[in-house]
Amino acid sequence: MHGLRLFVPATLAVIALAFAATAGQKLRFAPKYLPGAIFYYQIESRTTTTGKTTTPITNPEGRSKASQVIDLLVRIDVLDEPPRLESGSGAARLRVMYEKSQAQSESDAFDPRGSSLEDQYRRIQGRSIEFTIEPSGQLADFKGLDQLFPDRSAAAPAISWLDGLSSGSAFPKNGISIGQKWRGKRPVPGTPLSGLTWLTESTYLRNEPCDPRGSAPRAGASPGACAVILTRFEISRHGSPHSDATPEDYRRNGLRTSGAWTGSGESLDSISLADGLLVSSTQTSTQEMDYEIVSASTGSSIHRTGRIQSQSVITLAPNSP
Repeated sequence: MHGLRLFVPATLAVIALAFAATAGQKLRFAPKYLPGAIFYYQIESRTTTTGKTTTPITNPEGRSKASQVIDLLVRIDVLDEPPRLESGSGAARLRVMYEKSQAQSESDAFDPRGSSLEDQYRRIQGRSIEFTIEPSGQLADFKGLDQLFPDRSAAAPAISWLDGLSSGSAFPKNGISIGQKWRGKRPVPGTPLSGLTWLTESTYLRNEPCDPRGSAPRAGASPGACAVILTRFEISRHGSPHSDATPEDYRRNGLRTSGAWTGSGESLDSISLADGLLVSSTQTSTQEMDYEIVSASTGSSIHRTGRIQSQSVITLAPNSP
C-alpha cells in the first residue's frame, strides 16, 4: 500500500508579489507565469512502510517493511498562454521535463514491483508532460501523462509535487502578514476509507536570507530575503472508527470497508520575496492505518495494519545547460 503524499509548499511558480517594507503590511500572492521563463527543481523523497496484511490465504513470505527513494531533477518551461476558452485570463501552460529520474526500493521480502519501479523511473528520464494551471489553481488539460505514467500509483512521487505549483491559490485572498495563521482542508483521495480530510494550519513565521543554494537561479535575480511559512497538517475522518466507511467505487464492486486512518506532519517553506519562487521546502509526515475490507457476498476479508513515514525535500536548483 503506497502512502498518501501531501505536498503543501507555498508555490513553485513565478509569482507577482505586491508588498511593502512597512511592518505588518500584507503580502498578496497572485500567481503570474511569464512565458519563456525556465527554472529547475531538485525533488528528493523517501517513504518507509511497515505493517502486516492478514488475508484468507496465509503468505509466510509477505513483506512487513519496505522503503522507496525517489530522486528527480526537473526543468519547468513556461509556455505561451493557453487559448482563453474556459480557462479565462490568468491561466498558464507549463512543460515539465524530467532531466534526471532515479528510484530505489528495498523490502524484507521478494517484491517484483521493486525492479519494475526502478525501470519505470529510468524510462521517464528525458521525457516531459504538459498541463495548464487554471486561475483557480486547478491543474488541467494534461498532455503525455498517461503515456509517461501508465501505473499512476507507483509513480505518484513523480507527479504529486505538481500540486505545489498552484498551492499559493489556497492562501488568504486579502494577503498575509508576518505572524498570521490560516487554515484549510482538502479531501484525501484514493484510500479504502471514505470521509478522510487533510486539515492544515499555516503560519507566516518571518523573513530571513534565502538559502544560498537557490538564491540566484537566473541572471538578474538577487539573493534578497525569503518568507518562511510553516504548515502543520493532520488527517481527520467524519464518523466513528467502527462506522461504515466504504468509498463508492468499493461499494460498486461488492466490498465494504471500515477502520481508521490517521496522520500528521509539517512542511517548512522558504519563498523568495524578490521573484516569488519557492527556494526550498522540507516536509515530513507519519500515517497510521488499521482497516478491513470485506466481501459483502462471501464474507472473506483483508485486514491491514501499518505505518507510513515520509520525508521530502524540494530545492530550487541553479539553471544548467
